[in-house]
Amino acid sequence: MSEKITTNYEADTDYSLNKVPREKRNMGWLSITNITFGIATAIFYFQMGSVMALQFGAANAMISAIYAIIVAGILGTFIAYLSAKSGMNVNLLSRGGGFGYIGASLTSLIYASNFIMYCAFEGLILVSAIHTFFPAIPEWTLIVFFGSIVIPLNWFGIKQLDKLQKWSLPIFGIFLVTAIIVSIFTPPVNDGSILAFMPKGVQLGGEALLLCMGMHHGIMGLTALLASDYARFLKPKDIKIGSVAIGFIPQIFCFGIMGGLGIWFGVRLGEANPGVYIVLLLGIGGALFTMLTQIRINITNIYSGSLSLSNFFENIFNFTPGRRFWVVVSGVTAMVLMLGGIVDYLDKVMTFQGVFLLVWAAILVSDALFVKKLLKIGPNYYEARQEFLHKWNPVGVVSLLICSGLGTIAALGYMGTFLQNTAAIFAAILAAILTVLLALATKGMYYLTEEPQDIHEDDKLSS
Repeated sequence: MSEKITTNYEADTDYSLNKVPREKRNMGWLSITNITFGIATAIFYFQMGSVMALQFGAANAMISAIYAIIVAGILGTFIAYLSAKSGMNVNLLSRGGGFGYIGASLTSLIYASNFIMYCAFEGLILVSAIHTFFPAIPEWTLIVFFGSIVIPLNWFGIKQLDKLQKWSLPIFGIFLVTAIIVSIFTPPVNDGSILAFMPKGVQLGGEALLLCMGMHHGIMGLTALLASDYARFLKPKDIKIGSVAIGFIPQIFCFGIMGGLGIWFGVRLGEANPGVYIVLLLGIGGALFTMLTQIRINITNIYSGSLSLSNFFENIFNFTPGRRFWVVVSGVTAMVLMLGGIVDYLDKVMTFQGVFLLVWAAILVSDALFVKKLLKIGPNYYEARQEFLHKWNPVGVVSLLICSGLGTIAALGYMGTFLQNTAAIFAAILAAILTVLLALATKGMYYLTEEPQDIHEDDKLSS
């Protein structure tokens, strides 16, 4: 009886507090990749492409997109692989990956706030589009309605997400192709080749390219880390191909295809806000298209946010009401942020989060690749149970605090123009180096309090 209750509890919480058992890692790589398309099809990527093209030139925006695909794809592949091998998301990986179980709570809380804030940002794009078409409806009413709808859509976890993304993806494709065709027959605001478009006084490369890369840094860490929430359900036989697919395919789509189309729409129509130009192109269809894309992204935002909050409160307060409770909390908090005008602070939020998320990703990859695998310091597997872990591991915690701090200072412009525009990647490289140095200095003594005896051979990095 107790085993049945435990199993039901784990199913209800989507294993938010424990690693996914090997027998439950039964989803194919195509299904997992399909779920990650929820974030890849967000209109936010249209907006990034449009803004960068109109402000810094289409060619600079496209070069930066290719850079983002490569960096985020490599990080995402590594993290997806670690997650699939261990059955853990990044919150649990962090416990045994250099942070300790209390130290990992720091990452869980900021990670959760990241997804809740992005849920608010994405929700406001949707509200803006609907309000443009139906100005008589008060914005607060739209915020409450669309903020509430993602809660029941998240109620049954990853299986529900898989079904929602599968049936909605073809509809998304139809709307997208229709928008492209209509835009082709719409008289362009800017004549000539799209990639040749360059605002007056802007040149190819240099500071304009760095500014585009800086904007991409604000989201690259998120897309790489997000893979872990879903890759942990991969079938063991799909780990290699699945890790590459989950790592790269969503990046190619969100930065390359969606970002590239944002460049196309922005330059051709002379408008940076997709909430405006999609509605202008498709009318009521544009409002429905925006609604579909933003709901797709926000159910993944709420899902990941709820997992992170579960981890934080279980670690710090031993409070375990279940993932559904945190789904409601995440949804309500996102609504409060929307009503409070969080979009006014978008640039500041993305600056800090871009630095933090890339630093976190760099620490996890550096710990796995160099510390555990190459130098063989600490265990060559991941352990998330508190009874086997130290509260704090300076390897990850000190690296995160120092490098996030330096990266934020650089991003605010106190270390010169070049580092201001490359702050996140500068902080990530520094974090990777510092992680190795601290692991060598501490000799791996803060990873485990004692060796567990039930580690499966296939969960080890060297297997």
